[in-house]
Amino acid sequence: MDALAKALGPVFVAGFGLQQLLELLDPWLDPLLGGRKRQVYAGIALLYGLTLAALTPIRALRPFGIEAGWIDMLLTALFISGGTKGINDLLKWLGYQKEAAKARLSPEQIRRV
Repeated sequence: MDALAKALGPVFVAGFGLQQLLELLDPWLDPLLGGRKRQVYAGIALLYGLTLAALTPIRALRPFGIEAGWIDMLLTALFISGGTKGINDLLKWLGYQKEAAKARLSPEQIRRV
């Protein structure tokens, strides 16, 4: 799990930074945006995620040995734009995959793990 945390740490930190930025801007933007706040914030978040994914080596799939080029860049941007919820969803999915893999093991294989 340490390798996973190290690999996904930058994505988590970027998403957390985004959440903090939007919280700081909220008192000023809320009165200006009114009912369009969610849409504008989503646009800001996606632009932030795309910019970070395009200009830095941060990737969500590469740590798992998946070289997917622009798809990895897009998924990374989406995870970042989701803030901490995006990375939590990814970690939850990975946990489900781990449990599904364990369910396919025989009792002997489980004892060895």
